[in-house]
Amino acid sequence: MTTATALLATGLLAAACGGTDDSGSAASGGGDKPRVGLVQINQQAIFFNEMNAGAQQAAKEADVDLTIFNANDDPAKQNEAIDNFVQQQFDAVIVVAIDVEGIKPAVKIAKDAGMKVIAVDAIVDSPSVDTQVGVDNAAAAQQGGAFVNDWAKAQNLSAPKIGVVGALNSFIQNIRKDDFVKTVEGAGAKIVQTVDGQNKQEAAMTAAENLLTSRSDMDVVYATGEPALLGTVAAVKSQNAGDRVKVFGWDLTKEAISGIDAGWVAGVVQQDPKTEGYEAVKEAKALIGGAQAKKKIDVPVTIVTKDNVDQYRATFK
Repeated sequence: MTTATALLATGLLAAACGGTDDSGSAASGGGDKPRVGLVQINQQAIFFNEMNAGAQQAAKEADVDLTIFNANDDPAKQNEAIDNFVQQQFDAVIVVAIDVEGIKPAVKIAKDAGMKVIAVDAIVDSPSVDTQVGVDNAAAAQQGGAFVNDWAKAQNLSAPKIGVVGALNSFIQNIRKDDFVKTVEGAGAKIVQTVDGQNKQEAAMTAAENLLTSRSDMDVVYATGEPALLGTVAAVKSQNAGDRVKVFGWDLTKEAISGIDAGWVAGVVQQDPKTEGYEAVKEAKALIGGAQAKKKIDVPVTIVTKDNVDQYRATFK
């Protein structure tokens, strides 16, 4: 075991006893309860914090000892965390993968050790995964694209010019980009430029500002995730571009709601991360108890517009 891994193991052991380590691991109770580890991406995004809240709620209801590990956007730390859960003989691991290919060896080790394995959000295509929980990102991106097509038709735009603020290092967001693009191009839209926000709000804001500056002919900006949408919203505000572009994207925030109220954010694909976390822990408990794996648990999305935004305001105050 390397020094780094040994230190991580110590931190995770402390977390399992109810403490918190430098990486943000946190745990509920202890004793003879089933032990489940949740390997998270980060704790900056509202999305992941909502997922954690759902997981913690389910753990309390199901009497599960839940440990949450925050990888701080580092795929290597996710692999190390799974290895340490194996070493500590946890009963199950839930992983929200950063690198869906790179995580596979660690997931196999967990499965071979007798652990139940649940993947959430990012699809880990491996026989070692018992159940996949989350959104069908391809189908949801097509749904978002169809929404934009309907919007363009209502505006009498037969060939809207669309810019994309993506996260080219994200497997999931590339799916959202590609299937959206196919859907809108199939209806006559033109993708004028794609920029990389790197899944970071500051980088996305800079990329979106450059996009808005270089493509004054754009009708629409599409953002593929929470950091991309936050950066795009900030860029539109800083450049006073709300009168010339409409913004569509993923993952609602307080700032996106302000844009909806102002009229230039037209639609946001909203997932239900709290339900994802909740269902993942419920499935882990069931599998530990000997239940047959559900294999796939779909959590549907909603497109939030001015017509239904009020029901989300309390969450994003």
